[in-house]
Amino acid sequence: MAKTRSLPAGTTVGPWLGIALIVILFDQLTKVAVRKVFAYATPYALTPFFNMFLVFNRGAAFNFLAAASGWQRWAFTALGVAAALVIVYLLKRHGNQRLFCTALALIMGGALGNVIDRLIHGQVIDFLDFHVGGWHWPAFNLADSAIVIGAILLVLDELRRVRGAR
Repeated sequence: MAKTRSLPAGTTVGPWLGIALIVILFDQLTKVAVRKVFAYATPYALTPFFNMFLVFNRGAAFNFLAAASGWQRWAFTALGVAAALVIVYLLKRHGNQRLFCTALALIMGGALGNVIDRLIHGQVIDFLDFHVGGWHWPAFNLADSAIVIGAILLVLDELRRVRGAR
């Protein structure tokens, strides 16, 4: 049986909220900087495969529902806040599970970073644009990156847990 690393039993939710806060801070700082420095929808090539490209997304991942009439702003805001509340609950219950809680903290920080954009700007600010040949990934931001890394860590945590249970 695989041994999982965990923190002492008395660990609080504080360190995990700190990670989420750091994600939010870096996400918002980069978005402020990008809005001040870059012109909207003008790609700035940094490498042969990466541009800085300021765009706005009124929808969700891959511009899902971006063309909707505006209700999606509030639906995705509510979803982000609800996800954060569920994550806080899970962090309180499982605060001693390092990988699991790191993953949740990254997801919560990313979700709330995008919620802040929706509340302040009515849309999410994206600016990272990777491409190969003529194909571009949809532009994204640090909050999106934190959510994806958190999701990958959740999968790894579960695979480790399943493998240890055999």
